[in-house]
Amino acid sequence: MAQEPDTLPKVVPGKILDGDTVPLVEIKSVFVYPPYEFKNRRQEHRYSRLVYNIQKVYPYAKMAGQKLDELQLVMDTITGEKERKRFAKEAEKQLEDEFGDDLRDLTFSQGKILLKLIYRQTGNSSFELVEELRGKFTAFVWQTLASIFGYNLKTGYDPNGEDRQIEEIILLIDQGYF
Repeated sequence: MAQEPDTLPKVVPGKILDGDTVPLVEIKSVFVYPPYEFKNRRQEHRYSRLVYNIQKVYPYAKMAGQKLDELQLVMDTITGEKERKRFAKEAEKQLEDEFGDDLRDLTFSQGKILLKLIYRQTGNSSFELVEELRGKFTAFVWQTLASIFGYNLKTGYDPNGEDRQIEEIILLIDQGYF
């Protein structure tokens, strides 16, 4: 009688130490943070709201990083400047069609967090990304428009400073706690 595929013995990599074979298993890093102690209900509410906002925009930031990598691979193969601009405009239109309505529905706080998380995922500010893909003038226009609404496309991300709490929440999301 044949065994079921999911009950077959698993092969585990091993390493020989002093003539003895020892299983070699990679264990993911686990981050442990002390539980937050809130001074009042307002502080607890603000933290819950931050968790909610990050959970809402984090998938978009991850997709932005993936899409940028894909875009960069194609852009590297295009030689002419005219073709690069045409491709960038087509890619922008596709992204607008796919995500435009969802992104327009974000709150002000969610938008600010998204700008920070895009920097975290890509290593570049949104301003730098627009500048690289669409040019300096377009980046300037978008920065000016963003500043009218209280945003700054040049916003960075400091996981050890002012954005420490955001970083902790993201690590907890990645581990499946939220």
